[in-house]
Amino acid sequence: MRPDEFLRALSLLPAPLHDRALPLRRYVRPTTCGDCQRVGDAVTLALTAAHYDELHSAAQLLDTTEQLASGHDTACRPQPDRQRGRGRVGRWAATSAPLVAATDASWKGRAGGIAYVVSDGHYGLRGRGTGRLDPTGASRVLINELRAVDFLLSAYDEVPAGLTVLLDSAVALRYLRRWQAGEIAAMPGGYSLRPRRWAAQPTLVRLAEAVSQRPDLSFQHVKGHSGHALNEAADGLCHMARRRFDETFDVRPRAHSLVEAFLRDWHASLTR
Repeated sequence: MRPDEFLRALSLLPAPLHDRALPLRRYVRPTTCGDCQRVGDAVTLALTAAHYDELHSAAQLLDTTEQLASGHDTACRPQPDRQRGRGRVGRWAATSAPLVAATDASWKGRAGGIAYVVSDGHYGLRGRGTGRLDPTGASRVLINELRAVDFLLSAYDEVPAGLTVLLDSAVALRYLRRWQAGEIAAMPGGYSLRPRRWAAQPTLVRLAEAVSQRPDLSFQHVKGHSGHALNEAADGLCHMARRRFDETFDVRPRAHSLVEAFLRDWHASLTR
Protein backbone atom coordinates (compact mmCIF):
# COMPACT_ATOMS: atom_id res chain seq x y z
CA MET A 1 0.00 0.00 0.00
CA ARG A 2 1.43 3.36 -1.06
CA PRO A 3 1.61 6.26 1.45
CA ASP A 4 -1.14 8.19 -0.39
CA GLU A 5 -3.44 5.13 -0.42
CA PHE A 6 -2.88 4.58 3.29
CA LEU A 7 -3.58 8.22 4.16
CA ARG A 8 -6.70 8.28 1.99
CA ALA A 9 -8.04 5.21 3.84
CA LEU A 10 -6.90 6.64 7.17
CA SER A 11 -9.06 9.73 6.63
CA LEU A 12 -12.17 7.53 6.88
CA LEU A 13 -11.44 6.67 10.51
CA PRO A 14 -12.75 8.72 13.44
CA ALA A 15 -10.09 10.48 15.51
CA PRO A 16 -9.46 7.75 18.14
CA LEU A 17 -9.03 5.02 15.50
CA HIS A 18 -7.06 7.37 13.25
CA ASP A 19 -4.54 7.99 16.04
CA ARG A 20 -4.16 4.26 16.65
CA ALA A 21 -3.74 3.35 12.99
CA LEU A 22 -1.24 6.05 12.01
CA PRO A 23 1.80 4.54 13.83
CA LEU A 24 1.10 1.22 12.08
CA ARG A 25 1.83 2.75 8.65
CA ARG A 26 5.37 1.35 8.70
CA TYR A 27 4.01 -2.21 8.57
CA VAL A 28 2.21 -1.84 5.23
CA ARG A 29 5.42 -1.19 3.30
CA PRO A 30 6.70 -4.03 1.11
CA THR A 31 8.86 -6.39 3.15
CA THR A 32 10.17 -9.93 3.14
CA CYS A 33 9.53 -10.31 6.88
CA GLY A 34 6.60 -12.67 7.53
CA ASP A 35 5.75 -11.03 10.88
CA CYS A 36 5.62 -7.58 9.31
CA GLN A 37 3.43 -8.92 6.50
CA ARG A 38 0.92 -10.32 9.01
CA VAL A 39 0.75 -6.99 10.83
CA GLY A 40 0.42 -5.16 7.52
CA ASP A 41 -2.38 -7.45 6.35
CA ALA A 42 -4.29 -6.78 9.58
CA VAL A 43 -3.88 -3.00 9.10
CA THR A 44 -5.17 -3.28 5.54
CA LEU A 45 -8.21 -5.28 6.69
CA ALA A 46 -8.98 -2.66 9.33
CA LEU A 47 -8.86 0.13 6.73
CA THR A 48 -11.00 -1.92 4.34
CA ALA A 49 -13.61 -2.34 7.08
CA ALA A 50 -13.62 1.42 7.62
CA HIS A 51 -14.13 1.93 3.87
CA TYR A 52 -17.41 -0.01 4.20
CA ASP A 53 -18.43 1.91 7.35
CA GLU A 54 -17.82 -1.14 9.55
CA LEU A 55 -16.13 0.92 12.26
CA HIS A 56 -16.75 -1.64 15.01
CA SER A 57 -14.98 -4.28 12.94
CA ALA A 58 -12.21 -1.81 12.14
CA ALA A 59 -11.66 -1.23 15.86
CA GLN A 60 -11.50 -4.98 16.54
CA LEU A 61 -9.03 -5.47 13.70
CA LEU A 62 -6.87 -2.68 15.09
CA ASP A 63 -6.88 -4.49 18.45
CA THR A 64 -5.53 -7.56 16.66
CA THR A 65 -3.00 -5.47 14.73
CA GLU A 66 -1.63 -3.85 17.88
CA GLN A 67 -1.28 -7.24 19.56
CA LEU A 68 0.64 -8.61 16.57
CA ALA A 69 2.84 -5.50 16.45
CA SER A 70 3.63 -5.68 20.16
CA GLY A 71 5.03 -9.15 19.58
CA HIS A 72 7.28 -7.87 16.83
CA ASP A 73 8.99 -4.89 18.40
CA THR A 74 10.47 -3.16 15.34
CA ALA A 75 9.10 -3.11 11.80
CA CYS A 76 11.66 -4.36 9.34
CA ARG A 77 13.14 -2.03 6.79
CA PRO A 78 11.21 -1.67 3.54
CA GLN A 79 12.50 -3.39 0.46
CA PRO A 80 15.26 -1.42 -1.29
CA ASP A 81 13.02 -0.25 -4.16
CA ARG A 82 11.12 2.23 -2.00
CA GLN A 83 14.36 3.84 -0.86
CA ARG A 84 16.18 3.48 -4.17
CA GLY A 85 17.88 6.71 -5.08
CA ARG A 86 17.05 8.48 -1.83
CA GLY A 87 19.41 9.80 0.82
CA ARG A 88 19.92 12.43 3.47
CA VAL A 89 22.62 14.83 4.60
CA GLY A 90 22.19 14.42 8.33
CA ARG A 91 23.66 17.71 9.53
CA TRP A 92 20.49 19.59 8.55
CA ALA A 93 18.04 17.18 10.20
CA ALA A 94 17.42 19.42 13.21
CA THR A 95 17.02 22.69 11.32
CA SER A 96 14.21 24.88 12.63
CA ALA A 97 13.77 26.87 9.41
CA PRO A 98 10.58 26.29 7.36
CA LEU A 99 10.93 23.33 5.01
CA VAL A 100 11.64 24.23 1.38
CA ALA A 101 12.18 21.72 -1.43
CA ALA A 102 13.16 21.99 -5.07
CA THR A 103 12.37 19.47 -7.81
CA ASP A 104 13.65 19.19 -11.35
CA ALA A 105 13.78 16.90 -14.39
CA SER A 106 16.18 16.36 -17.28
CA TRP A 107 15.66 14.53 -20.56
CA LYS A 108 17.97 13.81 -23.49
CA GLY A 109 17.42 11.25 -26.22
CA ARG A 110 15.86 8.13 -24.67
CA ALA A 111 16.95 8.77 -21.09
CA GLY A 112 15.76 11.10 -18.37
CA GLY A 113 16.24 11.86 -14.72
CA ILE A 114 14.12 13.33 -11.93
CA ALA A 115 15.29 14.66 -8.58
CA TYR A 116 14.43 16.60 -5.47
CA VAL A 117 16.31 18.16 -2.57
CA VAL A 118 14.83 19.40 0.71
CA SER A 119 16.30 21.98 3.08
CA ASP A 120 16.34 19.41 5.91
CA GLY A 121 18.84 17.28 3.98
CA HIS A 122 16.54 14.80 2.24
CA TYR A 123 17.23 14.25 -1.44
CA GLY A 124 16.42 11.78 -4.20
CA LEU A 125 17.37 11.08 -7.80
CA ARG A 126 16.06 8.49 -10.22
CA GLY A 127 16.75 7.71 -13.87
CA ARG A 128 14.13 6.73 -16.40
CA GLY A 129 14.25 5.30 -19.91
CA THR A 130 11.59 5.21 -22.58
CA GLY A 131 10.20 2.40 -24.66
CA ARG A 132 7.24 1.19 -26.68
CA LEU A 133 4.86 1.19 -23.69
CA ASP A 134 6.00 4.47 -22.19
CA PRO A 135 2.81 6.34 -21.14
CA THR A 136 4.46 9.75 -21.21
CA GLY A 137 3.33 10.96 -24.62
CA ALA A 138 4.49 14.14 -26.31
CA SER A 139 4.81 16.32 -23.18
CA ARG A 140 7.84 14.41 -21.94
CA VAL A 141 9.71 17.19 -20.14
CA LEU A 142 6.59 18.59 -18.50
CA ILE A 143 5.39 15.18 -17.32
CA ASN A 144 8.77 14.36 -15.82
CA GLU A 145 8.81 17.71 -14.02
CA LEU A 146 5.54 16.61 -12.41
CA ARG A 147 6.85 13.10 -11.74
CA ALA A 148 9.69 14.74 -9.82
CA VAL A 149 7.13 16.37 -7.50
CA ASP A 150 5.48 12.98 -6.94
CA PHE A 151 8.92 11.50 -6.22
CA LEU A 152 9.40 14.17 -3.55
CA LEU A 153 6.00 13.77 -1.91
CA SER A 154 6.20 9.96 -1.92
CA ALA A 155 9.36 10.18 0.18
CA TYR A 156 7.20 10.96 3.21
CA ASP A 157 4.67 8.78 5.00
CA GLU A 158 2.91 12.07 5.69
CA VAL A 159 4.08 15.16 3.80
CA PRO A 160 5.08 17.92 6.28
CA ALA A 161 2.47 20.63 6.65
CA GLY A 162 3.36 23.92 5.00
CA LEU A 163 6.10 22.49 2.76
CA THR A 164 7.16 24.89 0.00
CA VAL A 165 8.04 23.25 -3.33
CA LEU A 166 10.06 25.20 -5.90
CA LEU A 167 9.92 24.41 -9.64
CA ASP A 168 11.62 26.10 -12.59
CA SER A 169 8.84 24.94 -14.95
CA ALA A 170 6.03 27.49 -15.11
CA VAL A 171 3.80 25.03 -17.00
CA ALA A 172 4.21 22.32 -14.37
CA LEU A 173 3.45 24.92 -11.72
CA ARG A 174 0.17 25.79 -13.44
CA TYR A 175 -0.93 22.13 -13.37
CA LEU A 176 -0.10 21.79 -9.69
CA ARG A 177 -2.12 24.89 -8.85
CA ARG A 178 -5.05 23.71 -10.97
CA TRP A 179 -5.01 20.37 -9.17
CA GLN A 180 -4.81 22.12 -5.84
CA ALA A 181 -7.89 24.10 -6.86
CA GLY A 182 -9.76 20.86 -7.56
CA GLU A 183 -9.25 20.47 -11.34
CA ILE A 184 -7.83 16.97 -10.96
CA ALA A 185 -9.02 15.81 -14.40
CA ALA A 186 -6.64 18.24 -16.12
CA MET A 187 -3.69 16.29 -17.54
CA PRO A 188 -0.86 17.18 -19.93
CA GLY A 189 -1.59 16.37 -23.57
CA GLY A 190 -0.78 12.83 -24.62
CA TYR A 191 -0.37 11.43 -21.12
CA SER A 192 -1.83 7.92 -21.12
CA LEU A 193 -4.39 7.06 -18.44
CA ARG A 194 -4.41 3.35 -19.24
CA PRO A 195 -4.13 1.04 -16.19
CA ARG A 196 -0.61 0.46 -14.89
CA ARG A 197 0.74 -2.96 -14.01
CA TRP A 198 2.97 -1.60 -11.25
CA ALA A 199 0.62 0.85 -9.48
CA ALA A 200 -3.04 1.31 -8.64
CA GLN A 201 -3.14 4.65 -10.53
CA PRO A 202 -1.05 6.51 -13.10
CA THR A 203 1.52 8.70 -11.35
CA LEU A 204 0.00 12.05 -12.34
CA VAL A 205 -3.54 10.95 -11.42
CA ARG A 206 -2.28 9.97 -7.99
CA LEU A 207 -0.35 13.23 -7.68
CA ALA A 208 -3.35 15.33 -8.72
CA GLU A 209 -5.55 13.71 -6.06
CA ALA A 210 -2.88 14.11 -3.38
CA VAL A 211 -2.28 17.78 -4.20
CA SER A 212 -6.01 18.55 -4.25
CA GLN A 213 -6.20 17.44 -0.61
CA ARG A 214 -3.26 19.57 0.54
CA PRO A 215 -4.10 23.29 0.33
CA ASP A 216 -1.34 23.91 2.87
CA LEU A 217 1.40 23.02 0.37
CA SER A 218 2.94 25.98 -1.45
CA PHE A 219 4.13 25.59 -5.05
CA GLN A 220 6.32 28.43 -6.27
CA HIS A 221 8.33 29.28 -9.37
CA VAL A 222 12.09 29.78 -9.29
CA LYS A 223 14.14 30.84 -12.29
CA GLY A 224 16.33 28.00 -13.48
CA HIS A 225 20.14 28.36 -13.68
CA SER A 226 19.99 31.58 -11.67
CA GLY A 227 22.20 30.44 -8.80
CA HIS A 228 19.38 29.40 -6.45
CA ALA A 229 21.06 26.76 -4.26
CA LEU A 230 18.15 24.32 -3.97
CA ASN A 231 17.24 24.54 -7.64
CA GLU A 232 20.86 24.09 -8.68
CA ALA A 233 21.13 21.03 -6.43
CA ALA A 234 17.99 19.44 -7.92
CA ASP A 235 19.22 20.28 -11.43
CA GLY A 236 22.58 18.63 -10.76
CA LEU A 237 20.95 15.52 -9.31
CA CYS A 238 18.54 14.95 -12.20
CA HIS A 239 21.36 15.36 -14.75
CA MET A 240 23.42 12.88 -12.74
CA ALA A 241 20.53 10.38 -12.77
CA ARG A 242 20.08 10.77 -16.53
CA ARG A 243 23.79 10.30 -17.28
CA ARG A 244 23.83 7.02 -15.36
CA PHE A 245 22.03 5.43 -18.33
CA ASP A 246 25.11 5.89 -20.53
CA GLU A 247 27.98 6.16 -18.04
CA THR A 248 29.26 3.97 -15.25
CA PHE A 249 30.03 5.72 -11.96
CA ASP A 250 29.15 5.45 -8.29
CA VAL A 251 26.30 7.94 -8.09
CA ARG A 252 25.68 7.93 -4.33
CA PRO A 253 28.84 9.69 -3.05
CA ARG A 254 28.65 12.24 -5.87
CA ALA A 255 25.01 12.99 -5.10
CA HIS A 256 25.64 13.25 -1.37
CA SER A 257 28.58 15.65 -1.85
CA LEU A 258 26.63 17.80 -4.31
CA VAL A 259 23.63 18.11 -1.97
CA GLU A 260 25.87 18.84 1.02
CA ALA A 261 27.62 21.68 -0.81
CA PHE A 262 24.46 23.36 -2.07
CA LEU A 263 22.64 22.98 1.26
CA ARG A 264 25.57 24.61 3.01
CA ASP A 265 25.15 27.59 0.68
CA TRP A 266 21.37 27.59 1.19
CA HIS A 267 21.54 27.65 4.98
CA ALA A 268 24.31 30.23 4.93
CA SER A 269 22.11 32.51 2.82
CA LEU A 270 19.37 32.37 5.49
CA THR A 271 21.66 33.98 8.06
CA ARG A 272 22.87 36.86 5.91
